[in-house]
Amino acid sequence: MKKLLSVFCAVLALSACSTLSESSLFGGSECESKMARDFMENAEDRVFFAFDSSAISLDAAEVLNTQVKWLKKHEEIKVVVQGYCDERGTREYNLALGERRANAVKQYLVSKGIAADRISIISYGKERPAVLGSNEAAWAQNRRAVTVVTGD
Repeated sequence: MKKLLSVFCAVLALSACSTLSESSLFGGSECESKMARDFMENAEDRVFFAFDSSAISLDAAEVLNTQVKWLKKHEEIKVVVQGYCDERGTREYNLALGERRANAVKQYLVSKGIAADRISIISYGKERPAVLGSNEAAWAQNRRAVTVVTGD
């Protein structure tokens, strides 16, 4: 009976978390904070890049504008921009490229009036692919920057 009850409690606790972010899968809290959920509901969290590029495209700018709008409403919130690459290239090269991508997002947000001290960056290079595979479809999804709310 105790085993059944503990399994039920575990399932109940896990079901309370309706969504998990990339950061929560890699050591963050299991349940996203209220502000992180609000960000995910009201702004798009990721932008994609062309091969070997950190340039912000028109599509990326549209996404980032949703982030700007949300961040201006929540001036107390800080974010981290995570830069990623596809599997091609050396580890060192991709860490540098991921950093350039994250920094490009940060600079865009700052250019639209978000305080630089609210935004930190980190590069994961090719170490945390969103999509597994060695083809253009997978690579395109892995060339990204993801903005994550770090706390209320």
